[in-house]
Amino acid sequence: MMERLQRLRATLVEQALPAMLLTAPTSRRYLSGFTGSAGALLISAEAAFLLTDGRYTVRAAAEAPAFTLREVRAAVKPMPKLVAELAAELGLSRLGFEAAAMTVAEYQQFTKALGEAIELVATENLVEELRMVKDTGEIELLRRAAAITDAALAAVLPVLSPEMTEREAAWRIEMALHERGADGPSFPIIVAAGRNSARPHHEPGHDVLGEGQPIIIDMGARLDGYHADLTRTIVLGQPDDTFRAVYAATLAAQQAAIRALRPGLPWAEADAIARRVIEEAGYAHGIAHSLGHGVGLAIHEAPWLRITVPDAPPSPPLQAGMVTSVEPGIYLPEWGGVRIEDLVLITADGCEVLSQAPR
Repeated sequence: MMERLQRLRATLVEQALPAMLLTAPTSRRYLSGFTGSAGALLISAEAAFLLTDGRYTVRAAAEAPAFTLREVRAAVKPMPKLVAELAAELGLSRLGFEAAAMTVAEYQQFTKALGEAIELVATENLVEELRMVKDTGEIELLRRAAAITDAALAAVLPVLSPEMTEREAAWRIEMALHERGADGPSFPIIVAAGRNSARPHHEPGHDVLGEGQPIIIDMGARLDGYHADLTRTIVLGQPDDTFRAVYAATLAAQQAAIRALRPGLPWAEADAIARRVIEEAGYAHGIAHSLGHGVGLAIHEAPWLRITVPDAPPSPPLQAGMVTSVEPGIYLPEWGGVRIEDLVLITADGCEVLSQAPR
């Protein structure tokens, strides 16, 4: 954790910020190790405070020994008042905050408590950029989460039947994840059969899986805060010619992108490689989303493997240690869809596919 703190402090120097208030749950966990659901971090060049309420003080002391604990008491010393007191103790005139994690109401409460002497400065993605490159411990957790996901899918596939509903299949997958050591699913599991598979984020319902039609299964294990993400598209019975063609194009797009992944490749170019394969196969109209996204403490985080809009800044490059999904899809509303997704680690000279489930 100390290395992460030092990296954040170096970033604060670059941003000319003497201190930072962090309220995003992923930021709290990444920088301190604290897993509670409520609290904030106040970090300066010399100080590191963890602010939480009485429900979590024992846990906070155990999980975040590098931080000085301060207790929030809603009736006596609510979070804004406590932050104002600590900021005054530190002699701060400017305090950064995570714009995406603070509501307008919270901002108003903090500005009132801080008064005119301390300026709140909005920041974007400071910790998210630190989290993009995973350390060895994070990579090991992601590797284990991917293995649990693979094993859960392997356990469930043989028991799927045409009469089973999407909802029942999703529940069996969730149970299988727990039984193999997951803390829970990374996100609500998607099982989408037939035409429902043309909806990338379909919610499982009472439709049956059926025979001879595409079934998209999107799932992942959550382990110690880290997420896996895996999608397979299957058919119970015999696939038709449309399935074979759409599946072949989707798999070719995914494999072309994976072969190209390496440090220095712009995020947008990875998306463009897969997109070109799908377009050349005649399914440009079936593209509904970008190629992929980073995975870690959040199920969707940087890097973002997507095309850039005109006049946008150049796409950043991939770096060794990044972990991203690679998930092209083709969606045809009158028929269904196909998506194939794997978790991929960018290595020093290329990439490693962490997901091992058969395609």
